[in-house]
Amino acid sequence: MSGAAVGSYVVDTRTGRVGLVMGSEGPYLQLRPVGGGREWDCDPEAVRDATASERLSAATAYVNARSRGEVG
Repeated sequence: MSGAAVGSYVVDTRTGRVGLVMGSEGPYLQLRPVGGGREWDCDPEAVRDATASERLSAATAYVNARSRGEVG
């Protein structure tokens, strides 16, 4: 999926992480974890659209981590 739009949620198929497409840098997409955090680069061919279930799971994991004080 080389045409992932900025603002869309995708899955990095190399790691299984759900990320928000923030833009691109050179040949890579820049993804940010649900809830914020450090962006990572991903090959556009290694992403697919995140399902609603995957988005909800990632958001729930973030809220749980925040309630435990693991993230700011």
